[in-house]
Amino acid sequence: MKVVLFNGSPRKKGNTYHCLNIVMEELEKEGIECEYIWIGMEKLRGCTACLECIENDDQRCVLPGDKMNEYIQAMLESDAIIIGSPTYFSDLSTNTKALIERAGYATGRHLKHKVGAAVVAVRRAGANHVFSSINFFFLIKEMIVVGSTYWNLGIGKKPGEVLGDEEGVETFQNLAKNIAHVLKKLKS
Repeated sequence: MKVVLFNGSPRKKGNTYHCLNIVMEELEKEGIECEYIWIGMEKLRGCTACLECIENDDQRCVLPGDKMNEYIQAMLESDAIIIGSPTYFSDLSTNTKALIERAGYATGRHLKHKVGAAVVAVRRAGANHVFSSINFFFLIKEMIVVGSTYWNLGIGKKPGEVLGDEEGVETFQNLAKNIAHVLKKLKS
């Protein structure tokens, strides 16, 4: 079983990283392979709605000059996809949005029945919109969305402050255990 985790924060070791790392550590304790991909500082363009990926039906985006097709391939090769984003003005980071837009078209129906989960870092408020936006992607792709004991968000301002959010840490640990449970059920 394999999980790919995307970090859409431009801060390499910011709060989104720490949130995802909590999930990843728990998944690895369950014997699940994890691939962590930091996309936060990549130069990713949003979708241009050219629809060539749909016409080509090859699970690739035709826009040149970035690593998007590597990210799409990682999604296709994984059993579960976790997308993490910081909260920027009550919304996703730009690169998280670009990933969702372009992978959304290029993957067609090939993500169906994979497991998905959103992970959100927030300073104070606005995280629910980010959480919803990521989960809307999973839902429209016919994926199985896994939750936890609270919405999957960690609260903190300075990098690492989310580690002091006890409820957030527990939420991410429970999320990982729930993902592992679902993956094991699906694979049995």
